Amino acid sequence: MAMFVLVVDTSIMNVSISAVVKDIDATVSGIQSAIALEALVSAAFILIGSKVGDLIGRKRAYVIGLLCYATGAVAMMLAQSLLPIIIFWAVIGGLGASLLLPAMQSLIHGNFEGANQARVYAMVGASAAIAAAVGPLIGGFITTFLSWRVAFGLEALIIVVVLSGIKLVRDVPYTGPRQVDTLGALLSVLGMGGIVIGILVWQEGGEAVGILLAVGIFGLGALAYWLVRRKRQNKPTLIDPDLFQSKMFRLGVTGQMMQQIALGGTMIVLPIYLQMVLGYNALQAGLSIAPLSLTMFGVAMLAGKRVGRRRPATLILWGFVLLTAGLLILIPIVPRADSGWWLLGPLVVSGVGLGLLVSQLNAYTLSPISNERVSEAAGVNSAAGSFGLSFGLAFAGAIMLASLSLIFTSMAMASEVLPADEQQQVAEVLEEDAEFMSNTALAELLVGQPEAIQAEIIRINTDARPIALQIALLIPILAGGIGLLNGFRMRRLPDPKPDEAVDGMLLG
Repeated sequence: MAMFVLVVDTSIMNVSISAVVKDIDATVSGIQSAIALEALVSAAFILIGSKVGDLIGRKRAYVIGLLCYATGAVAMMLAQSLLPIIIFWAVIGGLGASLLLPAMQSLIHGNFEGANQARVYAMVGASAAIAAAVGPLIGGFITTFLSWRVAFGLEALIIVVVLSGIKLVRDVPYTGPRQVDTLGALLSVLGMGGIVIGILVWQEGGEAVGILLAVGIFGLGALAYWLVRRKRQNKPTLIDPDLFQSKMFRLGVTGQMMQQIALGGTMIVLPIYLQMVLGYNALQAGLSIAPLSLTMFGVAMLAGKRVGRRRPATLILWGFVLLTAGLLILIPIVPRADSGWWLLGPLVVSGVGLGLLVSQLNAYTLSPISNERVSEAAGVNSAAGSFGLSFGLAFAGAIMLASLSLIFTSMAMASEVLPADEQQQVAEVLEEDAEFMSNTALAELLVGQPEAIQAEIIRINTDARPIALQIALLIPILAGGIGLLNGFRMRRLPDPKPDEAVDGMLLG
């Protein structure tokens, strides 16, 4: 139930963007930034969260993580502006996830053994897959017929149910070293945070973007150097750099990151487009993107049973092929699409690809790791996935909104209908006030303007939005292409050996 809440939380936010924007008088970019920030905080602190759980107790960390998520859900119920959403849902909720995920893994690992352990891991993994599949539908239905606030209220209620049974969970004591790699922890936050926050600041038109990105790159480079140095000195490290000596692990982590960048980018730009361009409500948007999530779930379940004799690397390669192909098919369809039905075929193709990746990547990545180190390796794998998701959400969304701004300005300045002295003013208004606004809503803003100018501005709005989506889709397509090249490298390595403990590590 806890894993279900974690996964369904972002799905609800994605399909409810238009309703949230309207209710709290926010902007699309503001809500998109909050979604990306939540994933970023989780990624930046998940390695630290694992160590915190070791020090304070895994059960206590699990409970604190759940309470953080409940705080975010209650804040969403009561929020009247963007600020509490950023503070309580994105930051505190993200911190909760960074505590909850590693603690959940450790508690399952310590409370169950052998076949029972693998079975419980599989149940939690299945819960995550089901949440990913039905999340857009549940969120869309509740938002449309009740309110997005009710959806988050139900999240808090589920957490209350989970906490009511907390006495059934036996804590798992930590017996390893209790020293903390403080500098390593700070560098990990600095590196991942600098890159994604730099992108978010650029999206909002802020300054010092280059400095933030440079700080992020420096932080990641310094982290790598620091970990190697600490390891040579035989001192505790945030993560063991020797994990990356396995080529299979390196390729698997890279594949995990590329998959999540593609998924995050796709799952932010399509809901924005469907709601702000086609004017869909949350349920219609959820139904339109459901082919992607439902196909991913179905294929993951089938492929997870190891049907056939194909090598895992081959399935991963085909996963990236189909994921990229489906997104490429969307590019020429977008300008012609007047309903979500146009997206059905490409999303099914991409969903099949994602299903193959979800079923194979975790086990492939962790297969060369010994049982003693598998929890640490799973934490690194989860951090890479969370960072990829936050990067995809932030970068694809930022590219989409930045492209829209540039295209608006270019088309307005080139218009032969708009008077020369009004072209710049119209461009600025379109950038600031018509950010992915439906033509109906835009027409309401233009009441009082001459009919020719109204028609021209609506034409610019109509022509600019599909181009912006096409440009934004290049981000997940590029990630899929890199994953494809990564897949060819995987095929050159021998097949990983199956391991029950590893097969269950589907968290994050």
